[in-house]
Amino acid sequence: MRKKILCLLGLSYFGFAFMLLFGANGQAYIDPSVVTYVIQAVAGVVIAVGAAVGIYWRRAKKKLNEKLGVDENKNKEVESDEIVVKED
Repeated sequence: MRKKILCLLGLSYFGFAFMLLFGANGQAYIDPSVVTYVIQAVAGVVIAVGAAVGIYWRRAKKKLNEKLGVDENKNKEVESDEIVVKED
């Protein structure tokens, strides 16, 4: 199994090196609208990474508070769920 994996890695390395050595140069015009697509892609990646970091930060903070015995809701007021309907 290990030999097969090493052989596959060697072949993929050889194929990648072959593409780099014998690749053709492309000459193309980059349209200004391409820049907006790149900006959108970069913004999407930044937002996704920020959301993931926020989620894991909140989870880590919750676990740390549980370990230390800190209650975040200690000084918060909680309203009751009673609904009063007055009939005239």
